[in-house]
Amino acid sequence: DKKNDLYYIICDERSQENLSRFYTAKINIKNDTLQAIDFQQTHTLKNEIGNTFGSWLTTPETSADPEDIRYNPKTNSLIWSSEGARVLTNDKKVLQNPSINFMDLKGNFKSQLKLPSNLVMQKENRGPRNNGTLEGITFDKKFKTIYTSLEEPLFEDGDQASISKSGLIRLYLFDAKTKENRAQYGYQLEKIAHEPKPKGAFAVNGVAAIQYYSKNQLLVLERSYSTGTQACTIKVFLCDFKKATNVKDYASLLNQKIELASKKLILNMDDLGIFTDNIEGLTFGPKLSNGNRSLLFVSDNNFSAIQKTQVLL
Repeated sequence: DKKNDLYYIICDERSQENLSRFYTAKINIKNDTLQAIDFQQTHTLKNEIGNTFGSWLTTPETSADPEDIRYNPKTNSLIWSSEGARVLTNDKKVLQNPSINFMDLKGNFKSQLKLPSNLVMQKENRGPRNNGTLEGITFDKKFKTIYTSLEEPLFEDGDQASISKSGLIRLYLFDAKTKENRAQYGYQLEKIAHEPKPKGAFAVNGVAAIQYYSKNQLLVLERSYSTGTQACTIKVFLCDFKKATNVKDYASLLNQKIELASKKLILNMDDLGIFTDNIEGLTFGPKLSNGNRSLLFVSDNNFSAIQKTQVLL
Protein backbone atom coordinates (compact mmCIF):
# COMPACT_ATOMS: atom_id res chain seq x y z
CA ASP A 1 0.00 0.00 0.00
CA LYS A 2 2.07 2.86 -1.42
CA LYS A 3 -0.12 5.63 0.02
CA ASN A 4 0.24 4.42 3.61
CA ASP A 5 3.71 2.88 3.12
CA LEU A 6 2.31 -0.41 4.40
CA TYR A 7 3.11 -3.98 3.36
CA TYR A 8 0.78 -6.99 3.49
CA ILE A 9 2.54 -10.27 4.27
CA ILE A 10 0.75 -13.62 4.24
CA CYS A 11 1.74 -16.52 6.49
CA ASP A 12 1.96 -20.00 4.94
CA GLU A 13 0.15 -21.50 7.95
CA ARG A 14 -2.56 -24.13 7.66
CA SER A 15 -3.96 -23.43 11.14
CA GLN A 16 -1.65 -26.06 12.59
CA GLU A 17 0.00 -23.94 15.30
CA ASN A 18 -2.02 -20.73 14.98
CA LEU A 19 -4.88 -19.68 12.72
CA SER A 20 -4.24 -18.99 9.02
CA ARG A 21 -3.41 -15.27 8.90
CA PHE A 22 -1.72 -12.27 7.35
CA TYR A 23 0.20 -9.32 8.76
CA THR A 24 0.68 -5.65 8.03
CA ALA A 25 4.18 -4.22 8.41
CA LYS A 26 6.18 -1.05 7.98
CA ILE A 27 9.49 -1.71 6.23
CA ASN A 28 11.98 1.04 6.95
CA ILE A 29 14.34 1.68 4.03
CA LYS A 30 16.87 4.48 4.50
CA ASN A 31 19.86 5.39 2.31
CA ASP A 32 19.00 2.43 0.01
CA THR A 33 19.39 0.07 2.99
CA LEU A 34 16.89 -2.11 4.82
CA GLN A 35 16.78 -0.77 8.38
CA ALA A 36 13.94 -2.50 10.21
CA ILE A 37 10.65 -4.35 9.81
CA ASP A 38 7.93 -3.30 12.24
CA PHE A 39 4.89 -5.56 12.28
CA GLN A 40 1.71 -3.58 12.88
CA GLN A 41 -1.26 -5.94 13.00
CA THR A 42 -2.30 -9.56 12.55
CA HIS A 43 -5.57 -10.57 10.87
CA THR A 44 -7.00 -14.07 10.51
CA LEU A 45 -8.23 -15.27 7.13
CA LYS A 46 -11.94 -16.07 6.91
CA ASN A 47 -13.84 -18.51 4.71
CA GLU A 48 -17.06 -17.94 2.74
CA ILE A 49 -19.29 -18.25 5.83
CA GLY A 50 -17.16 -15.93 7.93
CA ASN A 51 -15.33 -18.55 10.00
CA THR A 52 -11.59 -18.96 10.47
CA PHE A 53 -10.05 -21.88 8.56
CA GLY A 54 -9.75 -25.26 10.28
CA SER A 55 -6.55 -27.12 11.10
CA TRP A 56 -4.85 -29.27 8.47
CA LEU A 57 -4.05 -31.76 11.25
CA THR A 58 -7.60 -32.37 12.49
CA THR A 59 -10.06 -31.19 9.80
CA PRO A 60 -7.99 -30.86 6.59
CA GLU A 61 -11.07 -30.36 4.42
CA THR A 62 -11.80 -27.08 6.26
CA SER A 63 -8.22 -25.76 6.05
CA ALA A 64 -6.47 -23.43 3.59
CA ASP A 65 -2.88 -23.26 2.35
CA PRO A 66 -2.08 -19.52 1.96
CA GLU A 67 0.66 -18.67 -0.52
CA ASP A 68 0.51 -15.09 -1.83
CA ILE A 69 -1.28 -11.81 -1.15
CA ARG A 70 -1.76 -8.54 -3.08
CA TYR A 71 -3.22 -5.17 -2.20
CA ASN A 72 -5.55 -3.34 -4.61
CA PRO A 73 -5.53 0.45 -3.99
CA LYS A 74 -8.43 0.98 -6.43
CA THR A 75 -10.80 -1.03 -4.24
CA ASN A 76 -8.85 -0.77 -0.95
CA SER A 77 -9.03 -4.55 -0.64
CA LEU A 78 -6.86 -7.67 -0.89
CA ILE A 79 -6.61 -10.89 -2.86
CA TRP A 80 -4.83 -14.04 -1.72
CA SER A 81 -4.12 -17.49 -3.08
CA SER A 82 -4.62 -20.87 -1.44
CA GLU A 83 -2.78 -23.82 -2.91
CA GLY A 84 -5.35 -26.41 -1.92
CA ALA A 85 -4.33 -30.04 -1.42
CA ARG A 86 -4.29 -33.39 -3.16
CA VAL A 87 -3.42 -36.12 -0.66
CA LEU A 88 -4.45 -39.69 -1.46
CA THR A 89 -2.87 -41.97 1.15
CA ASN A 90 -4.21 -44.85 3.27
CA ASP A 91 -4.80 -42.61 6.29
CA LYS A 92 -5.72 -39.32 4.57
CA LYS A 93 -7.77 -38.54 1.48
CA VAL A 94 -8.10 -34.83 0.71
CA LEU A 95 -9.07 -33.20 -2.60
CA GLN A 96 -9.14 -29.47 -1.92
CA ASN A 97 -9.21 -27.11 -4.90
CA PRO A 98 -6.83 -24.17 -5.07
CA SER A 99 -8.44 -20.72 -4.92
CA ILE A 100 -7.86 -17.01 -5.43
CA ASN A 101 -9.90 -15.11 -2.86
CA PHE A 102 -10.99 -11.48 -2.58
CA MET A 103 -11.21 -10.10 0.97
CA ASP A 104 -11.37 -6.84 2.88
CA LEU A 105 -8.46 -5.43 4.89
CA LYS A 106 -9.57 -7.35 8.00
CA GLY A 107 -9.56 -10.76 6.30
CA ASN A 108 -13.30 -11.09 5.64
CA PHE A 109 -14.21 -13.08 2.52
CA LYS A 110 -15.75 -11.18 -0.39
CA SER A 111 -15.61 -13.44 -3.48
CA GLN A 112 -13.39 -15.74 -5.57
CA LEU A 113 -12.01 -15.98 -9.08
CA LYS A 114 -13.75 -18.54 -11.30
CA LEU A 115 -10.99 -21.09 -11.83
CA PRO A 116 -10.89 -23.16 -15.05
CA SER A 117 -11.51 -26.90 -14.98
CA ASN A 118 -7.81 -27.79 -15.29
CA LEU A 119 -7.28 -26.38 -11.77
CA VAL A 120 -9.74 -28.82 -10.16
CA MET A 121 -8.07 -31.47 -7.99
CA GLN A 122 -8.64 -35.02 -9.31
CA LYS A 123 -8.29 -38.54 -7.91
CA GLU A 124 -6.75 -39.57 -11.23
CA ASN A 125 -3.39 -38.16 -12.32
CA ARG A 126 -4.97 -35.16 -14.01
CA GLY A 127 -5.03 -31.50 -13.07
CA PRO A 128 -2.80 -29.97 -10.39
CA ARG A 129 -0.19 -31.78 -8.33
CA ASN A 130 -0.20 -31.61 -4.54
CA ASN A 131 1.86 -28.65 -3.29
CA GLY A 132 2.48 -27.51 -6.86
CA THR A 133 -0.49 -25.32 -7.71
CA LEU A 134 -1.26 -21.60 -7.37
CA GLU A 135 1.67 -19.78 -5.78
CA GLY A 136 2.14 -16.31 -7.25
CA ILE A 137 -0.46 -13.61 -7.91
CA THR A 138 -0.06 -10.08 -9.24
CA PHE A 139 -2.20 -7.26 -10.68
CA ASP A 140 -1.49 -5.36 -13.86
CA LYS A 141 -0.78 -1.62 -13.65
CA LYS A 142 -4.45 -0.61 -13.83
CA PHE A 143 -5.65 -3.41 -11.51
CA LYS A 144 -7.96 -4.71 -14.24
CA THR A 145 -6.12 -7.98 -14.79
CA ILE A 146 -4.97 -10.62 -12.31
CA TYR A 147 -2.13 -13.01 -13.15
CA THR A 148 -1.46 -16.21 -11.27
CA SER A 149 1.10 -18.97 -11.74
CA LEU A 150 1.40 -22.69 -11.11
CA GLU A 151 4.43 -23.82 -9.15
CA GLU A 152 4.78 -27.13 -11.03
CA PRO A 153 3.29 -28.69 -14.18
CA LEU A 154 -0.25 -30.02 -14.40
CA PHE A 155 -0.18 -33.81 -14.76
CA GLU A 156 -1.33 -33.54 -18.37
CA ASP A 157 1.41 -31.02 -19.18
CA GLY A 158 4.21 -33.48 -18.41
CA ASP A 159 6.73 -34.28 -15.72
CA GLN A 160 8.06 -32.03 -12.99
CA ALA A 161 11.44 -30.40 -13.52
CA SER A 162 14.39 -32.68 -12.73
CA ILE A 163 18.18 -32.54 -12.78
CA SER A 164 18.20 -33.51 -16.44
CA LYS A 165 14.91 -32.02 -17.74
CA SER A 166 12.93 -28.81 -17.52
CA GLY A 167 9.14 -28.73 -17.07
CA LEU A 168 6.16 -26.81 -18.48
CA ILE A 169 3.85 -24.76 -16.29
CA ARG A 170 0.97 -22.42 -17.06
CA LEU A 171 0.53 -18.74 -16.32
CA TYR A 172 -3.12 -17.69 -15.97
CA LEU A 173 -4.69 -14.32 -16.81
CA PHE A 174 -8.03 -13.33 -15.23
CA ASP A 175 -10.37 -10.38 -15.71
CA ALA A 176 -10.53 -8.71 -12.27
CA LYS A 177 -14.12 -7.52 -12.87
CA THR A 178 -15.78 -10.62 -14.36
CA LYS A 179 -13.40 -12.91 -12.40
CA GLU A 180 -13.12 -15.19 -15.46
CA ASN A 181 -10.03 -16.80 -16.96
CA ARG A 182 -9.19 -15.02 -20.23
CA ALA A 183 -5.90 -16.65 -21.18
CA GLN A 184 -3.28 -19.24 -20.27
CA TYR A 185 0.33 -19.26 -21.42
CA GLY A 186 2.95 -22.00 -21.36
CA TYR A 187 6.22 -21.26 -19.57
CA GLN A 188 9.31 -23.46 -19.45
CA LEU A 189 10.87 -24.09 -16.05
CA GLU A 190 14.62 -24.45 -15.55
CA LYS A 191 16.11 -27.79 -14.54
CA ILE A 192 16.77 -28.43 -10.83
CA ALA A 193 19.99 -26.61 -9.95
CA HIS A 194 21.78 -29.21 -7.78
CA GLU A 195 21.85 -33.00 -7.54
CA PRO A 196 20.23 -33.97 -4.21
CA LYS A 197 22.29 -35.77 -1.57
CA PRO A 198 21.78 -38.66 -1.35
CA LYS A 199 21.00 -39.10 -5.04
CA GLY A 200 17.28 -39.64 -5.59
CA ALA A 201 16.24 -37.65 -2.48
CA PHE A 202 13.70 -34.83 -2.68
CA ALA A 203 14.47 -31.94 -5.03
CA VAL A 204 12.22 -29.40 -6.73
CA ASN A 205 12.24 -26.40 -9.02
CA GLY A 206 9.11 -24.32 -9.53
CA VAL A 207 7.70 -20.83 -9.89
CA ALA A 208 7.31 -19.44 -6.38
CA ALA A 209 6.29 -15.83 -7.16
CA ILE A 210 5.44 -13.41 -9.96
CA GLN A 211 5.37 -9.62 -10.22
CA TYR A 212 3.78 -7.55 -12.99
CA TYR A 213 6.45 -5.57 -14.85
CA SER A 214 4.88 -4.00 -17.94
CA LYS A 215 2.41 -4.87 -20.70
CA ASN A 216 2.70 -8.59 -21.50
CA GLN A 217 5.66 -8.90 -19.12
CA LEU A 218 6.07 -10.44 -15.68
CA LEU A 219 9.01 -10.94 -13.38
CA VAL A 220 9.01 -14.69 -12.65
CA LEU A 221 10.85 -16.10 -9.64
CA GLU A 222 11.98 -19.73 -9.86
CA ARG A 223 13.11 -21.45 -6.67
CA SER A 224 15.19 -24.63 -6.80
CA TYR A 225 15.80 -26.70 -3.66
CA SER A 226 17.69 -29.97 -3.29
CA THR A 227 18.08 -32.15 -0.19
CA GLY A 228 21.64 -31.82 1.10
CA THR A 229 22.05 -28.21 -0.06
CA GLN A 230 20.60 -25.84 2.54
CA ALA A 231 20.55 -22.74 0.34
CA CYS A 232 18.00 -22.44 -2.44
CA THR A 233 18.93 -21.33 -5.95
CA ILE A 234 16.76 -18.31 -6.74
CA LYS A 235 16.49 -17.02 -10.30
CA VAL A 236 14.40 -14.10 -11.52
CA PHE A 237 13.41 -13.96 -15.19
CA LEU A 238 11.75 -11.30 -17.29
CA CYS A 239 8.94 -13.24 -18.95
CA ASP A 240 7.20 -11.94 -22.08
CA PHE A 241 4.04 -13.52 -23.45
CA LYS A 242 3.25 -11.04 -26.25
CA LYS A 243 3.90 -13.71 -28.89
CA ALA A 244 2.93 -16.70 -26.74
CA THR A 245 0.05 -18.97 -27.74
CA ASN A 246 -3.08 -18.70 -25.61
CA VAL A 247 -3.34 -22.35 -24.50
CA LYS A 248 -6.59 -21.89 -22.54
CA ASP A 249 -8.37 -24.46 -24.70
CA TYR A 250 -5.45 -26.90 -24.92
CA ALA A 251 -5.99 -30.02 -22.80
CA SER A 252 -2.21 -30.59 -22.78
CA LEU A 253 0.93 -28.66 -23.69
CA LEU A 254 2.71 -31.81 -24.84
CA ASN A 255 3.28 -32.51 -28.53
CA GLN A 256 1.71 -29.21 -29.55
CA LYS A 257 2.94 -26.56 -31.95
CA ILE A 258 2.73 -23.66 -29.55
CA GLU A 259 4.78 -20.58 -28.77
CA LEU A 260 5.84 -20.49 -25.12
CA ALA A 261 6.33 -17.28 -23.16
CA SER A 262 9.90 -16.05 -23.65
CA LYS A 263 12.21 -15.59 -20.67
CA LYS A 264 15.41 -13.70 -19.97
CA LEU A 265 17.50 -14.19 -16.82
CA ILE A 266 17.91 -10.91 -14.93
CA LEU A 267 19.07 -12.16 -11.52
CA ASN A 268 20.64 -15.35 -10.19
CA MET A 269 20.98 -14.95 -6.43
CA ASP A 270 23.77 -17.57 -6.42
CA ASP A 271 25.94 -14.76 -7.84
CA LEU A 272 25.38 -12.47 -4.84
CA GLY A 273 27.62 -14.32 -2.39
CA ILE A 274 24.90 -14.46 0.29
CA PHE A 275 22.84 -17.30 1.75
CA THR A 276 19.37 -17.46 0.18
CA ASP A 277 16.63 -19.47 1.80
CA ASN A 278 13.22 -20.47 0.44
CA ILE A 279 12.38 -17.16 -1.29
CA GLU A 280 8.67 -17.25 -2.20
CA GLY A 281 7.50 -13.66 -2.48
CA LEU A 282 8.44 -10.44 -4.25
CA THR A 283 7.07 -6.95 -4.69
CA PHE A 284 8.22 -3.56 -5.88
CA GLY A 285 9.40 -1.30 -3.07
CA PRO A 286 10.11 2.45 -3.00
CA LYS A 287 12.38 4.27 -5.43
CA LEU A 288 16.10 4.20 -4.68
CA SER A 289 18.42 7.21 -4.74
CA ASN A 290 19.35 6.48 -8.39
CA GLY A 291 15.68 6.83 -9.38
CA ASN A 292 15.15 3.10 -10.02
CA ARG A 293 12.46 1.04 -8.32
CA SER A 294 13.57 -1.38 -5.62
CA LEU A 295 12.52 -5.02 -5.37
CA LEU A 296 11.75 -6.68 -2.04
CA PHE A 297 11.89 -10.45 -1.58
CA VAL A 298 10.65 -12.56 1.34
CA SER A 299 11.33 -16.20 2.23
CA ASP A 300 9.09 -18.86 3.76
CA ASN A 301 10.97 -20.69 6.53
CA ASN A 302 8.48 -23.61 6.64
CA PHE A 303 8.38 -23.22 10.45
CA SER A 304 11.75 -24.99 10.49
CA ALA A 305 14.37 -24.37 13.16
CA ILE A 306 17.14 -24.59 10.54
CA GLN A 307 15.57 -22.20 8.01
CA LYS A 308 15.39 -18.42 8.04
CA THR A 309 12.74 -15.83 7.35
CA GLN A 310 14.59 -13.40 5.13
CA VAL A 311 13.58 -10.06 3.69
CA LEU A 312 15.94 -8.93 0.92
CA LEU A 313 16.14 -5.52 -0.73
